[in-house]
Amino acid sequence: MRFAWIDLREVPRPQLQAVVDAAVHARMTGVVSADAELLGTLPPTVTRVLVPGGPTTASAKKGDKETKDAGSSKEAKDSAGSKEAKSDSGIDVLLRKFTTQDELDALAAENRAASGTPAAGFVDVRDDRTLQLSCAGAMALPYTVIHFADPTKIPLEIVLAAAESAEGKLVTVVSDLEEASIVFDVLERGSDGILFTPRSADDVFALARLLEATTPQLELSTLTVESIRHVGLGDRVCVDTCSHFEEDEGILVGSYSSGFVLCCSETHPLPYMPTRPFRVNAGALHSYTLGPDNRTNYLSEVGSGSALLAVGADGRTRRVVVGRAKLESRPLLEIRTHAEDGRLVSLTVQDDWHVRVLGPGGKVLNVTELQTGDELLGYLAQDKRHVGLPIGEFCKEV
Repeated sequence: MRFAWIDLREVPRPQLQAVVDAAVHARMTGVVSADAELLGTLPPTVTRVLVPGGPTTASAKKGDKETKDAGSSKEAKDSAGSKEAKSDSGIDVLLRKFTTQDELDALAAENRAASGTPAAGFVDVRDDRTLQLSCAGAMALPYTVIHFADPTKIPLEIVLAAAESAEGKLVTVVSDLEEASIVFDVLERGSDGILFTPRSADDVFALARLLEATTPQLELSTLTVESIRHVGLGDRVCVDTCSHFEEDEGILVGSYSSGFVLCCSETHPLPYMPTRPFRVNAGALHSYTLGPDNRTNYLSEVGSGSALLAVGADGRTRRVVVGRAKLESRPLLEIRTHAEDGRLVSLTVQDDWHVRVLGPGGKVLNVTELQTGDELLGYLAQDKRHVGLPIGEFCKEV
């Protein structure tokens, strides 16, 4: 599970207590500080990370001379800080910089001795030598905190690959929330954790929302086809995502916000044209589609950069990003179904054989071949909607 450590060392003093309170309230995993007394005031639910001898990561982010000289010149001070921290029950982890293999070996040996507070390492990656050192640290230490000097994420990819089998946790320094969201997605696995310096308590709560952003497992329902009719020319939307759909995946689309049909992607072979494994021929532009955070959008609102839910026949979901949406006039077909509770679920799609929906078990069904009594997969929403958000109000859609 991904996590965050809040770095207090560069938080403005007027904001410090508010940030500390926010970190505890938002259940941040850890707090980093050079102030052992401050860390000692935190509850044991927070991992208290002490940087002995003063700033390490903050200075490295600036690339200043103090950090470059911090390795050997502070060893004695860091060692003293280590002994002090070990005698202080308010410290859970020591974070010390390593710049050579010998320093890394010393940290690893300290952890193997298991004689006190676990030692984590910090490394500033600026070239191939320090990149290889960070890979070694990720394999040897319980926590390896890495600051990457350059904006490219290729070095992070290399460390993630090198540390695939490591038991320790990789923590990446990020400059803002946007970078945090990127770091968590690198190689689909992402960094185990991040180290973030907030400017205010608001930043802490925004980070908490980012950490909690997951897609739900949906309970899909079986819908029974009532009728199918040709309704004439209208505008339909093809949704082209930036992801490759699985064979049993699609997106949820419906004419009413209370119910959706699982529309199939074009992953399966078709005559006369190649597959489009990124595409769903979704439906008429008035239709709702379900996105992350239990929010709906009209297909007319979907465009490049929009986020939607890819949904599998077993109800699993994942976030996908839209690359483009294609709006074109085509003959349309209305499919009316009902759920077991009698609820009406309607879908209007392009009237063509190659447009398909999914049935129970992920069965692929061509919309022009549907018959009364056929079963489709769908999702029944429990909430009414206003501007796409769930709301507890009376609303009837016909």
